[in-house]
Amino acid sequence: MPEEISTVVMSHKEDVDGLASAALAKSAFNAQTVILSDYPSLIPKLEKLANSEKKIDNMFVCDLGLSKKNEQRFVELLAKIVSHGTKVTYVDHHDIGKETIAGLKKAGVTLVHTVKECTSVQMYRKYKKKLPEAATFLAAMGALTDYMEKKPAAAKLVPRYDRQFLMLEATSLSYMISASQRDEDFLIKVVDTLSKGKYPHDVKGGFELAERYAKKVANAVDSIRSGIVKLDNVAHAPSTVDLSSSMVVNFVLGSSGKPAAMVYKLKEDIGSYVVSIRGSKGCKVHLGRLVNDVASRLGGSGGGHDKACGAVIPRDKLDDFIRVLDSKVS
Repeated sequence: MPEEISTVVMSHKEDVDGLASAALAKSAFNAQTVILSDYPSLIPKLEKLANSEKKIDNMFVCDLGLSKKNEQRFVELLAKIVSHGTKVTYVDHHDIGKETIAGLKKAGVTLVHTVKECTSVQMYRKYKKKLPEAATFLAAMGALTDYMEKKPAAAKLVPRYDRQFLMLEATSLSYMISASQRDEDFLIKVVDTLSKGKYPHDVKGGFELAERYAKKVANAVDSIRSGIVKLDNVAHAPSTVDLSSSMVVNFVLGSSGKPAAMVYKLKEDIGSYVVSIRGSKGCKVHLGRLVNDVASRLGGSGGGHDKACGAVIPRDKLDDFIRVLDSKVS
């Protein structure tokens, strides 16, 4: 007989919202298997699950947004997993097209989705009755670090805690995660610790790791500043330092005074640039939708939120991507 697993959770590995969502699922459903993924590895990891002989009763996919390039395959794979008798729930807050929503529902996937709240807040609200009171802190950290703490539901959760304490714990966790992208075992340990109602400061060695990363950030500031190129509407820079792209792009945005900023790093194994993009409060376009469209037309993929998104752009199309983005951002 095939090996049986009651609950699997697959979640975003690159930020607090993703790991907090995984911890909430693990806590509420006693998930035995936690799989952490970035956007490029989402489809390969789903394919492995879809082709596995292991029997899965319950599966959650959290905080992993889609693009025009992968959404059809995503729906196909979840439909295949559902056909094996698995109850699949997709919880997310990224922009999703109507056809994809219809496809997921037709496939029998339970969809928990709104762009108005981060994923961990949605997880907390949906499964509140199955969660301990301490779980509120996970959702509050997710909202704070995803810059969504002023959204309706999040705005009721965040004030439950001393703001300085919440900011310290959430920022330290964010730094731990950024410093450990090549150490998935550590990230799984973080999820396990949080799922037990503990705090980021309870993660063994976590605060020390965050401290070292903070020093690395401080040392990298001058290097980042010297590489910034300012166009009419977009500032861009190569990501040449060993820091998370989201952190670098936020610095570029703040330093440039432009409506949007982007940083990029070449991944030789896929022959493409991995791009991170952020918009200021004054940015008037929905960057996630714009980037999804532009990247797809150039043979890449992309998407995300209105003010924060990412893309994978073919090596020889980066200049075209920057030019089009600058012309369409206002």
